[in-house]
Amino acid sequence: MSDRLEPLVIRHTHRLPLPTGPAGQGDVAARQFDAVLMAAGFKLSGDLLAHLSGLSEGAVVDTAVRTLRTVREMVGDHVRHNVYFIDFPAHVPDTFDFWMRCIAEALADDKTREGTLAQLQSGVVDLLTLPSYGTYRHTYAEMLAAHDELIAAAGDRLTVLHLGGTMEDEVRALYLTLAGSSTPLGEDDLGDLGVLAGHCVDGPQPEAIPVRENRAVVNAARLAAGSGLLIDSVTDVLRLACAVSGGDVTLLEPTRFRTLPRPVRRALLAGLDALVAAAPAKLADVSANREPWKRLGERLHPHEYPQWPHAAEVFAVARGEQQVRSFDSRVEELLGRDDVVGAAELLKSAPGKLLRSLDRLLRTAQVEDEREAVVAAAEQVVSEASGRVVLSVREHLHNRAEETGERRVFVNRRGRAWVTDDTRPPVAPTQRKRLIAALDAEMRRRLPAPGHLLVDPEVLDVALPLSGRATAAGLGVLPRGSVTPVAAELLRFFVYWKQAEQRTDFDLSAVMLDARYRTVSWLSYTSLTQFEGEHSGDITEAPDGASEFINLRLGAVRSTFILPQVNIFAGEGFEEVEESFFGFMLREGEQKGRPFEPSTVRMKSELRGPGRVALPLVFRRGRDGSWTAKWLHLYLKGAPSANQVEGNRITVETLLRGIVERDHISVRYVTGLMAEGGTTVTVWDGRTIPEGPVTYIGLERPDGLHPDSRVFTPENLRDLIPD
Repeated sequence: MSDRLEPLVIRHTHRLPLPTGPAGQGDVAARQFDAVLMAAGFKLSGDLLAHLSGLSEGAVVDTAVRTLRTVREMVGDHVRHNVYFIDFPAHVPDTFDFWMRCIAEALADDKTREGTLAQLQSGVVDLLTLPSYGTYRHTYAEMLAAHDELIAAAGDRLTVLHLGGTMEDEVRALYLTLAGSSTPLGEDDLGDLGVLAGHCVDGPQPEAIPVRENRAVVNAARLAAGSGLLIDSVTDVLRLACAVSGGDVTLLEPTRFRTLPRPVRRALLAGLDALVAAAPAKLADVSANREPWKRLGERLHPHEYPQWPHAAEVFAVARGEQQVRSFDSRVEELLGRDDVVGAAELLKSAPGKLLRSLDRLLRTAQVEDEREAVVAAAEQVVSEASGRVVLSVREHLHNRAEETGERRVFVNRRGRAWVTDDTRPPVAPTQRKRLIAALDAEMRRRLPAPGHLLVDPEVLDVALPLSGRATAAGLGVLPRGSVTPVAAELLRFFVYWKQAEQRTDFDLSAVMLDARYRTVSWLSYTSLTQFEGEHSGDITEAPDGASEFINLRLGAVRSTFILPQVNIFAGEGFEEVEESFFGFMLREGEQKGRPFEPSTVRMKSELRGPGRVALPLVFRRGRDGSWTAKWLHLYLKGAPSANQVEGNRITVETLLRGIVERDHISVRYVTGLMAEGGTTVTVWDGRTIPEGPVTYIGLERPDGLHPDSRVFTPENLRDLIPD
C-alpha cells in the first residue's frame, strides 16, 4: 500500500514522507541523489538532505529509486520523447518541400509507386499513404545522439522536495485536506481521495465534508469497510451508488449501475429510509435526478424490503407515482407571477441559491423598490453562504457588463466551452456596486489574521481554485484564469499520447493572433516552419507512444497572442487513450539539448476532457513586450475526425476574446483584503527569509521557512478560500 501512498503525498504536497532505515554514512549517496534530481528539475531541501545523509547508503538509494520514479512521471520524463525530424529544431524543411520528398520516396518504392501515381493523376494525395510520412524514421537512441547535452541555465526550474513527517501522518493530513476541501476536486484528485479514504477509514475524519462528490468517494470507502455512512440528503445516496458502480459521482454523465450485492443494497435502502423518515421534505430533491433514480431502483429492488417503506417513496417520486413539490418549483411559481420580492424572501432560506440567483432577480425586477428588496435580502443572508459561492458571485458581478451586445462564454464543469451572444439587459450599477461592497465586507470578515504575510509577487494573479475542475492534474498547473509571467527566449510546447486500442493521431498546433484576435499565422503539420519557429513533424499513430513539439522564438513573434492547441485528427479521444499530456518548456537562446529536457519544463498537464480539441492556455504579449500565460483548461467539441487548426479558427478566435478579457478572483484580491485589515505584507524578493513564522503565499515553498509558518502554494491554494 505504501507504494501507492508515497507518490500521492509527493505529488500533492512536494514533501517526502520521513525516510527510514538504518543509520549510516549516506551523505555521498544523498548528494548524488540530489544531483540526479536536479537533472529532472527537482532538488532536496536542506533538512531533507541532512536527514538522508544520516541514513545508510542502501536506505538512501532505495528512497532515491522510488522518488525519482515519481518525480519523473510528474514532469513527463517517464516516457521517451522522440521527434520526426531527428535534429529538431534545426533543419526543419519547408512544408511543401517535405511533402514532395515524401512523394518522391513513395514513387521510388515498388510497393507504393502505382498507388501514388494514381493519386497524383487525381490531383489529391493522401499523406497517410506515403510510407515515409507520419512514423518515426529513426530510433530514440539515434535521436539522442544527434543532440548535445543541455547547458544548465539560471532560469531552469528547480522544484524543492521538503522533508515530511511519518508516512502515516502525511497520509492522514492529506486525506483530511482533500476530504474536507471546500471546493470540488478534479477527477484525478477524486481518485486519489478514494485511495486515501480506504486507508484512513478507521482514523480521524474531517469535521465536515462540504462537497458532495467528496462525500460520495469517502462513503464508498466506508461502505466497503462496513462503517457508518455520512449522508444527509437523498442525493448523497445516489452519488454513493454511482461511486460503487464506478460511475460519475458528479452526476454529469449517466452511470450504468452494476448489480449490487445484497449488503450494499441493504445499506443504501436503510440510509434512504432513515433520511426520509426524519425529514419527508428531502423527497423534493428526487425530481432533479428522476432518470438515475429509476435506473437505480431496478438494481436496489426496494419492493423486496418492506421494512423500509420510506425508501420506497423515493422511487415512487422518481416514477411520478407520488407528487412532491420541490423548492425550485416554488421559486419558479413566484417568478412566473412576477413576484420578485416573494421569490427573494423564499430564497433567503437557501442563501447559496439566493446569491446565485441575484442576476436573474435583478433583471426580472420591474421597479427600484423590488431591486432594493433583492439586494437587502442578499445582504441579510450573505454570512450564511459558503465562501466559494460568495467569491463566485463576486467574480460574476465584477465581470457583468453594463452594456449589452457582448459575447458570453460558457464553460461546464468538465471544461467544455461554447460561446453565444449576451442578450441579457444590464444589472443596474447602483445595486451591482452595493452587492460587491457587501460581498467584499463578508470576505474581509471571514479571512483569518495571517500575522506576517510574505507574498511571492508571481502568485498575485493566480486565480483562486473555486472549483477543482477548473484545473487539470499535473506539475506547475494553475486554475483557469490564472495569469503568470513568462520570461525566456525560447518557448517550446509538447504533447505526448499513447493509444490504447486503435490508431490515434494527435496534432499539436500553435496559432498566432493579433490584438483584435484575428489569426496571423500558425505552426502545425500543414505549416512546419514560420518566421517565429518550427514544428517537429507529424506523427500519425502511437502504439508505443508519440510526441510532437513546437519551438517558438518569443523575440521573433509578430503577434499579440500565442494559442497552443491539441487537435484529435483520428482515433481515440482524450479520455480513451492510455495516456496523454501537454506542457511547455522555457529555454535561453544558448540552451540546446534534447527536444525534451525535464529541468526546462514549466508546466505539464494531463489531457483528459470532453471534445476533440484541447486549449490548455494562451500566451499574451504586453505593451512593454513582456509575455504572460493565462490558463484556459478548455475543450471544444470539434469534429469526429480530421480536426485542424485551420478548421476551428473562427470558434477559437471568438472564444479567446471572451476568456482573455474576463477577470478572475485571484490571490491579489485576498491579499488586498488582508492588507486593508492592517496585516503586515512583505513582497518576497526571492532571497531573504524572515526569521520568525510567516504566512507565505507563492508558487513554490522556499527552503528555510520557520517550521511554524503556514504555507499556501498551488497544491493547497484551495485552503485560502474561507468556509
